[in-house]
Amino acid sequence: MTTVYLVDDHLVLRQGLQALLEAAGHTVVGGSEDPTRAIAELIRLQPKVLILDLTLDKRSGFELLEYLKRRALPVRTVVLTMSAHPRHVGEAVRLGVSSYLLKGVSMAEVLSAVAHAERGEMYFTAETADLAVKALALGADEPALASLSARERQVITLVVQGHSSAAIGALLHLSPKTVDSYRSRLMAKLGVPDVTALVRLSIRLGLIDVSGA
Repeated sequence: MTTVYLVDDHLVLRQGLQALLEAAGHTVVGGSEDPTRAIAELIRLQPKVLILDLTLDKRSGFELLEYLKRRALPVRTVVLTMSAHPRHVGEAVRLGVSSYLLKGVSMAEVLSAVAHAERGEMYFTAETADLAVKALALGADEPALASLSARERQVITLVVQGHSSAAIGALLHLSPKTVDSYRSRLMAKLGVPDVTALVRLSIRLGLIDVSGA
C-alpha cells in the first residue's frame, strides 16, 4: 500500500477516487485542482504516487509534469484523463509518467496502475499502449512540441481560444507586451506566420483538444 496525491479540477472525482483508493488500503495525503498548489504540497507531503488529469480548467497538467521532470521529484505519476490524442500520450511518456489511463477505465485498472507505479514500473492499457505507438509515428513534429515551455503552452491555449493579449495577461499575471513576446516566440518556434496557422498547427499537434475533453 502506498501514499497518493490527486490532481483533478473536479472535486467529486477526487472524492470518489479517494474513497476507492483508501478502501483498497492506500492513503490519500491530499489533492488539488491547481498545479501551483499541487507542487508545493507534493514537496511537503512527498507522496509515492500522483494521479493527474491533464486538463485543469485553463491550465495544463503538462505544466506539472514538466516541473516534476525538471526537479527530479521522486513521485511516480499516473495520468488519468479524457484525452486520447496520441501526441498527449507521447508527450506524457517523454515527461516520465508511469501510466496513462483514460477516464472510463475500471477502478481495477487504476489500482493496477498505482501498484505498478509504486514498484517503479510502467503500466498502460491496451488502448493507451496503442496510442503510444501511434505517437511514435507522429515523431517528426516532436522537436517543435518539445521546444515549448510550460508558459508558452498556457499562452498558446489562450490565444487559440480567442483571448486578447490584455485578457491573457490578466489571467497569467503578465503585461500585454510580455504576452505578445511569448506569442511571437512560440509562433517562431512552430514556424507559423499568423494566428490562423497557429490554430491549425495546434490542433494537429494535439496542443489544443478540440473535443472539449
